[in-house]
Amino acid sequence: MRNSLKIAATVTTAALAGCFWLRAENQDQTTFHVKVDMVVLSFTVTDGKGHYVNGLRPKDFKVYEDEILQKPATFAEGNHAPLQVLDGGETKPLHTAGAVETARNGAPPNPNLVDLRQDATGTNVFVLFDTSNYMYRGFVYASDAIADFIRGLDRADSVAVYTYSRNLNRAVPLNRDRITAIAGLRKAVAGDDSALYNCLLLTLRDAARVPGRKVVIVFSNGPDNASMVAPDDVRAVAEDEGIPIYVISTTEVNNDPISSSIFKRISTNTGGKSYFAKTWQKQVEAFESIREDLGNSYTVTYYPQPNPNEGFRKIRIALTSETMKKYKIRARPGYRPQRGF
Repeated sequence: MRNSLKIAATVTTAALAGCFWLRAENQDQTTFHVKVDMVVLSFTVTDGKGHYVNGLRPKDFKVYEDEILQKPATFAEGNHAPLQVLDGGETKPLHTAGAVETARNGAPPNPNLVDLRQDATGTNVFVLFDTSNYMYRGFVYASDAIADFIRGLDRADSVAVYTYSRNLNRAVPLNRDRITAIAGLRKAVAGDDSALYNCLLLTLRDAARVPGRKVVIVFSNGPDNASMVAPDDVRAVAEDEGIPIYVISTTEVNNDPISSSIFKRISTNTGGKSYFAKTWQKQVEAFESIREDLGNSYTVTYYPQPNPNEGFRKIRIALTSETMKKYKIRARPGYRPQRGF
């Protein structure tokens, strides 16, 4: 993910929309502006049996971009609030000075300052549900599986429910009210052609505007027959923005090899996963797997070291302990730096 950030001595809510994990300590009114490229990288670590490895700290791994060692700025595990990473690899809580503290003279907290520990917790989950005419069959079961997934999300998570056929319908905006999200989901009806990649691109654009960690979950029941954009263009946007895409497809791999190949490529290159779940039970299992993934992943941010490469920059994560080097890391392979502001 690449953001143009404004760092101010007095941090306002508007500025926080672009720099959600930065810290402001000086409270005078002097303001300065700096352009910064910040990369947000989420990854999971599993052992030889496929079990998640928890409890890692910043000193347990190194992040390389084009084999240039990077210095982490923040670190978070699961849905916990991000921590500031110090030079020695130790961490300490992030906060905006004065956001939740009462001033010494008894005045109320500044309403323009936000408690970053609260706002930065959890994951922003965008569910994109196929309501094209491919979904006439099994529509109710699919809706039930998504509703169960929403109910089981961590309390800190926010969820948006989007549906698509030929056009995108933003049924429920991002919020933490599970009842509202499920009510919006239940209003969906199936019909019309499928413009998955058009609508996925719009969903990614919405997600990119939201501070914090985010993922997009696509529930698809058929091929795309109405989009104007190419799937690899959509993949590139997700890759560059650092937004993992999880795809649950109800079609069998052999029945639609083209879409299956595209789904695998999009999910793998963004750090997500793809599932081919024809039955309702398999769909429920896929959503459960995604929920476990979200709760057991790590998120690190860093400001790239000087790098002349203006094309695709490869990201590599290495575990520092010899005993951990046999573990498997899943993350997006890299990104392309954006040009111009």
